Amino acid sequence: MLGDQELEPVMVLQLIDDIQRSGLGHHFAKEIESALSRMLCNLDALKSDLHATSLGFRLLRQMGFLVSQDVFKQFKDGNGNFRPSLCNDIKGMISLYEASYLAYEGEHLLGEAKDFTLEHLIKLRLDNEDKLISEYVHYILELPLRYRLPRLEARHYIETHPNWEDTKNIPAWLELAKIDFNMTQLTYQEDLHEMSRWWKDLGLSDNLSFARDRLIECFYWGIGTYPSSKLEHSFCRKSSTKLCKFVTILDDIYDVYGHMHELEHFTNVVERWDINAIDDLPDYMRLTFLALYNYVNETGYEILKQKGHNCIPSLKKAWKDMCKAFLVEVKWCHNSQIPTFEDYINNGWVSVSGSVILTHAYFMVSLDITPEALDCLNNNHDILRLPSIVFRLSNDLATFEVYMHYKALFVTYG
Repeated sequence: MLGDQELEPVMVLQLIDDIQRSGLGHHFAKEIESALSRMLCNLDALKSDLHATSLGFRLLRQMGFLVSQDVFKQFKDGNGNFRPSLCNDIKGMISLYEASYLAYEGEHLLGEAKDFTLEHLIKLRLDNEDKLISEYVHYILELPLRYRLPRLEARHYIETHPNWEDTKNIPAWLELAKIDFNMTQLTYQEDLHEMSRWWKDLGLSDNLSFARDRLIECFYWGIGTYPSSKLEHSFCRKSSTKLCKFVTILDDIYDVYGHMHELEHFTNVVERWDINAIDDLPDYMRLTFLALYNYVNETGYEILKQKGHNCIPSLKKAWKDMCKAFLVEVKWCHNSQIPTFEDYINNGWVSVSGSVILTHAYFMVSLDITPEALDCLNNNHDILRLPSIVFRLSNDLATFEVYMHYKALFVTYG
């Protein structure tokens, strides 16, 4: 069907959307890319259909195709505003809203589209008497598709399809999606079982009672980053789970438990990356550093075995940089010092752990490790820095909201 050039363009687009949102996209990557390449040359066929144009725009941009925001100019009136009559097309409004989240910087037309659709979708959610439509609009507004975890979206998409329990009329892609989801879930469960055993055998939870014990949350991060059930992604998921556990432990050591002189010494040991330097550390720090040391070497060994590249120097650098950034924040707090926004951002994008995660991810998923890429990693290229800034600000905004909530409760109830 994806290769059928006689099929109406909107039907091809809908099929691609169904396949991707139900978690099957990686099985049909080549066919989808080929179909979208044809669609790029035939966008005129979608004219005057808001849903088809918006869906085509989103799918093409998701795949990295260059498509102009000008395709939406046809839906504006003589005053340069989106036509009010578009509000009657609920499907089209939802598709335009989702498409607006793939805007590049400076694309004001898509910004207008987001404002226009958001305003009217909120009204629709509040005023519509159809419960199913209201619930669906609420789901869309809660979090745009662009930000959703693919596997969770797959489950929701499968379970909310009108034919998902109809064994006689179920579409082939939906039947396959159900089978694929169950098989992938089984792989996740096996990985998680292995991680639970690793965490228990490591013994850190028994010796670091102050640290957050969030194995499932860390594993969940791995699923978001490496969702495929392929064997190589299983390794990536498990390694990512371990990575997130160590980030959490180190964060709690610096934020909650460690004394200043201990943290300075620990940071110095991490910088030297010398196993012989741990003797003067407290027991909990010795255990932590030795476990981290072994994890980095274990990961480096697997990468060397699979890809023939020694990535340990790059991994060590990422951990060293993060621990040094942690120590800077501890000193700010210890000295009651409020940094400038510039100092906060310059240090915060490192301390948030984004560069550690991205550095490990590069070596785990890249088929071809290039000198250019290594240079980017070693020199804090924007591909590390910019996502980490988003991560830092999003994280701090969320924790600030929690802080303000509890502060308000304290003021109210004492």
